Amino acid sequence: DVYKRQILALVLLWPILQMVWMSLHGYGLHQLQGQRAEWNSFAHYLNVLTDERFWEIFRNTIVVCLAMVVLTMVLGTLVGILMHKLPGWASTVLGLGLMLAWATPVISAAIVYRWLFDTRYGLVNAVLAALPDWLVGGGWQDFNWFGSPGTLFPILVVTVVWQSFPFVAISILAGLKSIPGELYEAVRIDGAGAWKSFWNVTFPMLRPLFALLLVLQIIWDFRIFTQLFILAGGVSNRDVALIPTYIYQLGFASTPPNYGMGSAIAVIMTVLVLAISAYYLRVMIRQEEAR
Repeated sequence: DVYKRQILALVLLWPILQMVWMSLHGYGLHQLQGQRAEWNSFAHYLNVLTDERFWEIFRNTIVVCLAMVVLTMVLGTLVGILMHKLPGWASTVLGLGLMLAWATPVISAAIVYRWLFDTRYGLVNAVLAALPDWLVGGGWQDFNWFGSPGTLFPILVVTVVWQSFPFVAISILAGLKSIPGELYEAVRIDGAGAWKSFWNVTFPMLRPLFALLLVLQIIWDFRIFTQLFILAGGVSNRDVALIPTYIYQLGFASTPPNYGMGSAIAVIMTVLVLAISAYYLRVMIRQEEAR
């Protein structure tokens, strides 16, 4: 058992330690070919933290991640409650549909949304162009949805939420089945409606589940890469970058590649996600202890 733990710790920690080591050295193509990496202390971190573009991308990442997390949690909770109230057969059919969406490969889902909003042949442009100009305005023929953050990021949010909320809905449904029905009957006798029943019974009983789902969504949504890469058609458009694609731009797509700088940004992102998750879990644990 001791050896298994040591091997597991090595497998989990070694990539992180390697990433930290690379962030503190000048590391590029020559180092991959065997040249000795030079120690540069915290130069990469100073360059990142004093770069205005990094802070602009950081702000966009926070906004997009927040939108994804909030919509996923709200929609997943509402659908989970709906499934709990539906008859058994209807809940099963809806659950199967949700699982199909959740099990769809990320690349496939991103390609589908890329097709839907395609500039020349997309269904969305065709529908908008067919509607009267007084209703939706003109200029939708060959409209490019993927060229600017204002149009690309909402599509990205929809793509991610479409695949993410089924997991939350099924988890909430499982949690609701564990709550005794007598609790809801008691609050109904006291005159509570659906909204008060949720905050007085459902949320307190499922608080640990909500905390876990929220932390998982923050971690998953903060490191979104594949969907944005496919929707944006790569990383050549620097205006629509988020932190994960920014790491790829600096670490792999730049000339020459700068693995040290990319690693520094990855370390910053990892520390930020861990700090947010630890803080929220600490708050939830304190609230549980105070109950």
